Amino acid sequence: MDTRKVWKLVALILILSLALTACGKQTEEATMEPAGEEPEAAVDEPEEVEEPEEPMEEEFVFGMILVGPKNDRGWSQAHYEGGLYVEENIPGAQMIVFESLNPADKPEATLEGVVDDMVAQGVQLVFTTSDEFEEDTVGAAEKYPEVTFISVSGDDAWAEGQDVGLAPPNEGNIMGEMPPMKAIAGCAAALATDSGKIAYLGPLINFETRRLVSSVYLGARYCYENYRGMSADDLEFTVTWIGFWFNIPGVTLDPTEVTTGFFDGGADVVISGIDTTEGIVVAGQRADQGESVWAVPYDFEGACEEKPEICLGVPYFNWGPAYLETAEAVIGGTWTQGWDWNPPYWEDLTDNAVTPVGWVDGTGLTEEMKADLDAFIAGMASGEIVMWQGPLNLQDGTPYLADGEVATEAQIWYLPQLLEGMEGPSE
Repeated sequence: MDTRKVWKLVALILILSLALTACGKQTEEATMEPAGEEPEAAVDEPEEVEEPEEPMEEEFVFGMILVGPKNDRGWSQAHYEGGLYVEENIPGAQMIVFESLNPADKPEATLEGVVDDMVAQGVQLVFTTSDEFEEDTVGAAEKYPEVTFISVSGDDAWAEGQDVGLAPPNEGNIMGEMPPMKAIAGCAAALATDSGKIAYLGPLINFETRRLVSSVYLGARYCYENYRGMSADDLEFTVTWIGFWFNIPGVTLDPTEVTTGFFDGGADVVISGIDTTEGIVVAGQRADQGESVWAVPYDFEGACEEKPEICLGVPYFNWGPAYLETAEAVIGGTWTQGWDWNPPYWEDLTDNAVTPVGWVDGTGLTEEMKADLDAFIAGMASGEIVMWQGPLNLQDGTPYLADGEVATEAQIWYLPQLLEGMEGPSE
């Protein structure tokens, strides 16, 4: 083959190869980014929108000053649980509790000092929950006029009371109307007693304790006569006062020893008027030894749980509804001074959303006893049965209510002595 022809052929192949390579490169570039077109803009991801925060509940701080421990199964625990009820029902509510403000447990503490600390923590409302605090509450309310004070069981704010005018405008009073519930307790005791001897474990002597034990006595007499068919004058009713709302060793009588003495003396039902549970505890111990004895505790709805089988029932305070109403009024700026002696909700004495005082039947009641007790309660609810109606004499024989006369609130509240037929000191 001619060498020149060979080289011409090789040269032609190289030229064709180069042309094809260049063409392929241009096509690839056109595919990736067409000439004359702007590149597509990047698509932005949607921004995450933050959910608005829930508005913070406005804090409402209130104080609860207790004379005893918050778990005493009695008076102080009932108040403490009333405060918990407020916390449960008002968003943002916070309770500050001071327990056992009494000379035995905290002799160095004063109500004024406790209130000073609570005010420093921002309280807007303070409940002082013992008549022992009544006088000092007036001073604290005068010192802090921007804070609302409720003196429980007091009467400083009562327009018709003996202490009218003592309470400053930012202090009020709340008390549950306990006398009818105490009358139920007395009725239950009269239905149960075999010995005809009922004993009352009393705290200290004042207007409150006199009206309560006398209400027990009136209920016992009525039921002993009308349901048991026995003479009310044959019923023995004794009260012993220990000297304070609960046991203070070396200061008061020992309630355990007092209750033991009741049973040793022939009583078979002990009704408690103190803040703690010694009465039902001792009754339970005697029952465990085979004795037929009964007890009626006080203050706290769950008090029968100490010894259910010998418990005839319990009259109790339910502070939650009144405390909630007060707190809501303070928050809303509508609170006004008042003296509230709140009556029972007779339609249901265990409806704790409504009733300020209640009664719980104990398992110690027989069906017959319960039927009679229900009839008694229904009679009081309808007004057919009136406990505080004359003729009634005081313990020393002085006429107090004439025949058919119905006592006023003041006559019940300020009872000056025990009633005729009761055994035990009036002062």
